[in-house]
Amino acid sequence: MKEDHYDILIVGSGAGGAPAAWNLSNIGLKVACFEQGEEINKSQLIKDNLWEYVRQTKYSSNPNKRNLKSDYPIDNNNSPISIANFNGVGGSTFLYSAHLPRFRSNDFKIKSFDNVGCDWPINYKDLKKFYELNEKIIGIAGKIGDPAYPDIKNLLKPVKLENSGKIISKGFKKLGWHFWPSYSGIVTSKFKNRKINSLSDMNNSYWPLAIKNGVDLYTNTRVSKIKIDKKGYASGVYYFNKNNIEKFQSATIIILACGGIGTPRILLNSKTKKFKDGIANSSGLVGKNLMLHPLGFVEGSFKNLKDSFKGPEGCNIYSHNFHGKNKYTKFNRGYTIQVLRGDNPISAALSSYKFKELRFGKNHHKQFAQNYGNKIPIAIICEDLPQKQNFIELDNKRKDYNGIPGVKINYMLSKNSKKMLAHGLKKGKELMEASGSKKTIAYGPVKHTGWHIMGTAKMGKKKTNSVVNSFGQTHDVKNLYIVDSSIFSTSSSVNPVNTIISLSLMITDGIKKDYLKNQK
Repeated sequence: MKEDHYDILIVGSGAGGAPAAWNLSNIGLKVACFEQGEEINKSQLIKDNLWEYVRQTKYSSNPNKRNLKSDYPIDNNNSPISIANFNGVGGSTFLYSAHLPRFRSNDFKIKSFDNVGCDWPINYKDLKKFYELNEKIIGIAGKIGDPAYPDIKNLLKPVKLENSGKIISKGFKKLGWHFWPSYSGIVTSKFKNRKINSLSDMNNSYWPLAIKNGVDLYTNTRVSKIKIDKKGYASGVYYFNKNNIEKFQSATIIILACGGIGTPRILLNSKTKKFKDGIANSSGLVGKNLMLHPLGFVEGSFKNLKDSFKGPEGCNIYSHNFHGKNKYTKFNRGYTIQVLRGDNPISAALSSYKFKELRFGKNHHKQFAQNYGNKIPIAIICEDLPQKQNFIELDNKRKDYNGIPGVKINYMLSKNSKKMLAHGLKKGKELMEASGSKKTIAYGPVKHTGWHIMGTAKMGKKKTNSVVNSFGQTHDVKNLYIVDSSIFSTSSSVNPVNTIISLSLMITDGIKKDYLKNQK
């Protein structure tokens, strides 16, 4: 280690950790970040035409399929949705689709607006300037004038809709539904020193800035637990280095940014005689209120479409026609419709094989050609309401490479989510029909889609019903903060990354102000 002691120690290098590292290093603090995974040269993989292959294997979003040393076992047997994540520099932004909408104003106050769930202790106005700061730093493409987000102004030019987007746009118009080009983490025009069409992930936005500021980023460094001193403060972390040797690192402030599974895993594993249920857990809510965005899948086949794969996979069109409360539905809250691009060749072949449209033999190539490039998929992203019976727990029977317990997922779809999902699938089929689909399939929840992991260290005003306060500070340990999606009070129905980053910037701004005030 370069320092015997750090002012700030961040655990996790993804959408919460990277902006935290940059923001706190701006005022000269000694900052370190511990990342249990490696730093991977994604651009080289793409250059060598290996990317689509390794996405299915070594760098799959399924941690049990990857089974790298940096992963930990996750038991999904008690859940219809299995967890998807990535452990490495940049976190899950290494794999994400880069669809980066904001939460909307009423997403923070669903108890007040709709009498369900709970209200966040912060509101949209508290985050607005941090959304704007993030969009300025990371680079987001889109179109100004969206009635769902009228205050979004500074955007790069929109990603091209291509033929698939134009076809599906006609369906939206025919039905009279809201739709808009996706808010995309794609560099579409001149932006800083970035390459055109590059992805706005943590590795080409916040990390170069943080490293330039002097942040020490340690890879293959897995934190097992946090040490609490006699006064009740976090004094540092125990971690395993790349040689599987356990060591201790002290710091003045500890920040967890390990995501909705990794963060509660560390808190629960940090138990002592005094804290038998883990630290920061006087509420009993660490690991509870797991939210996963149940996802429905609808796919249409189109007669004269041959290039649906053109463009970035997750960045096409989105619709908030059924987002939030809707007087025409029989469920609480709602869902986002996210129009995707057609599959790459490997994924298309696997999908066609799954639905018995492709077989090995003399007609293999002909069958593949008939089913490639002519399909438009959409995702129905359902807002998941917080429920204590949905939770994670440590799995002491299955452990990771360093002997740290894995995780068990305990999750079930609520009646509300089932109604919402059924409605979304029905409306998705309507959209496909209105767009001219000749054949449509629809199903859900899709098993391997637990990308959006939220709520397991809830933010709230009272220590009796939450884990952190509105500043991201744990109620029980005053120098322990959390800056990832585990602190979400509710889930909205949009991809959470923009909100994770903005929360991290807001929370670390508060830490900076406290530090500077104490220096006077």
